[in-house]
Amino acid sequence: MKNRKIALYPGTFDPITNGHYDIIERARNLFDEVIVAVAESKDKNPLFTLEQRIQMVQIAVKNLKGVRVVGFNNLTVELAHEQDAGVLIRGLRAVSDFEYELQLGYLNNSLDETIETVYLMPKLKHAFISSSIVRNLLKFHGKTEHLLPKEVQKIIGSLT
Repeated sequence: MKNRKIALYPGTFDPITNGHYDIIERARNLFDEVIVAVAESKDKNPLFTLEQRIQMVQIAVKNLKGVRVVGFNNLTVELAHEQDAGVLIRGLRAVSDFEYELQLGYLNNSLDETIETVYLMPKLKHAFISSSIVRNLLKFHGKTEHLLPKEVQKIIGSLT
């Protein structure tokens, strides 16, 4: 039987935002361990490499006990099995996220009925933040300091 105290938070994290961090922090208060799973996601054509995204997440969560970071390139349900995680964490920012996330949750449940999906909403001050918004701002050298963890902002500044 899976240890239901381990949660997996999968995503592309291109880059990790304050909204992601908020979800990770709050999930950590609900579970013994949270595994942040950074997807390779070549089909999404990420701005940052998998290694850079993993590094950014690791630096962002370094002070959160019970949080670790892994990279992956397989089905989320398969990774959950590998990591002995019984819960998937998904973030919901707005109603527009709901339909996609609901379908994804049903798909994962159809692949393994023992894995639960828990949806968390970021705090209202982070609800508008998405990685795609940050990438667009970066493309035009816009201000992103208020959207990213400070350590991540420093890394991105050194890369661009």
